[in-house]
Amino acid sequence: MAEDPKWELAILATVQGFYEKLLQSPVGGEVPVPAGLEAVSLQSDNDVSETLSVMHRWLRMLDMAITPAMLRQAFTEDTDPEIAEAMLRYFNRRRDAGDINRDKTDLVATFLYRRPRVPGQWERRGVGLDGSLPLSPFEIALLEILADSDIPSLPEEHVQLLRRFDALQEQAEGCRDLNALLDSGIISTVREIKQALDTSFYHPGVLATIAPYNVAFGRKFDQLFHESAVAIKKFAEAVTEQGGSILGNVDGIDVTVDHVAAMQEDELLKIDYSHAMDKFRRVSRLKQALDRRPPIRRDAHLPKPAPKAAPTKPAPQRPAIDVEALRAALTPEQISTEETKLRKIEESIRVFVRVADPKFRQIVPMRFFNLTLTPQEADAYCADYLNEKSTRASVGRLLLRSVAVFARLNTELEELKRSGNTPSLWKMHADSLLALLELARGVHENSAKVLAQAEENNESGPAAAVQASVKKLRACCELSVRSLTVVPGEKSVGAAAH
Repeated sequence: MAEDPKWELAILATVQGFYEKLLQSPVGGEVPVPAGLEAVSLQSDNDVSETLSVMHRWLRMLDMAITPAMLRQAFTEDTDPEIAEAMLRYFNRRRDAGDINRDKTDLVATFLYRRPRVPGQWERRGVGLDGSLPLSPFEIALLEILADSDIPSLPEEHVQLLRRFDALQEQAEGCRDLNALLDSGIISTVREIKQALDTSFYHPGVLATIAPYNVAFGRKFDQLFHESAVAIKKFAEAVTEQGGSILGNVDGIDVTVDHVAAMQEDELLKIDYSHAMDKFRRVSRLKQALDRRPPIRRDAHLPKPAPKAAPTKPAPQRPAIDVEALRAALTPEQISTEETKLRKIEESIRVFVRVADPKFRQIVPMRFFNLTLTPQEADAYCADYLNEKSTRASVGRLLLRSVAVFARLNTELEELKRSGNTPSLWKMHADSLLALLELARGVHENSAKVLAQAEENNESGPAAAVQASVKKLRACCELSVRSLTVVPGEKSVGAAAH
């Protein structure tokens, strides 16, 4: 697959910026950046091949400095999903079979699953690319995020490993306390499965299976851990009121009220489970020791902490760009990258339309929106005559391309709107829009030929279908141009309504 080097550099620049920000606190200031990798240098239009080579080496070094635990703490509700998506693309390209980068990818995919772009997005169901197996909406989203990467088929033995997650999740849900969960062996079993998946771990289907499991298991683990921690702290308060200081004995050591007061359960939960396991087990054993003592009852009405004020986000920093000049400067690699994505979009829409209930086949669920097809467009996606040398085949091929470009434009418009606070991401999606606008120009030029052919054969129905589809695409192109030329400080324009 042809890779646009500017697209790759934009992805790596986003990862670099996030890594450098993450390291500012440990190093006590700005991270020194190699020459040529400064933010200003990365925005230039110079040849990027040498820059990419230096960037890859620089990121490999930063990877060694950043642990999964650091990422776990860095990914908060305020983290821009665009950053997580860029990191997922970066890790997917590397496909490192080692534990560290796999754990980082695990965290990023789980973060994206926890924060869907649209509320309830993952509850809808789609259709597998083979037309038979169900494809989860999260996997559809991952396929779109990783559309510019080669995705090999999963070996059968790895498919069998994925089928174990449902049973493991059910087993975890059946655990009634923290000790039972820790002694169940689920955590070590899951880690062994993830290791056995090797580089298949980076496959969208694997991530779409593991991320929901991580969320469900994490929810159960947090619940049981908090229950144990709350019970221990209440017992400590009761012991303090009676003038005591020792709560119980764990591993031959007396646990005191002061030990419990210093216990920060929220901080423990941010540590990687593998590294915090000893601490979790000590909490579990202390809870067991307390359960063997006579209960001390006390009514406690603890004040609720005041809600944190929502952080103020910085104002968008969007450059005003010359659309026509930048379209003229597009490289063959940029066009090829978008062509590849269009083919994948066409195929996924075709599969959905062909296997969906005829009553609903005109509403195709996409990543950010529902794509509404005209009856003629839906028919074209079901057609088996597209390879003919006929008017109807020309019309069908045009409708397929028009719909695919329209869908990609709307996806990139939404991405553009959401990345307004991150200049490098904004530029990355702006470049995609520019390439799509150029491809849309080809659709418009081809439509004139197809319309002339239809009119020559007195086929008014196909001509009307082409005009309706191209009109919709033209409106989306106009919206794209307006979104790209917005000046800093103006209100951004959202995705097209459809």
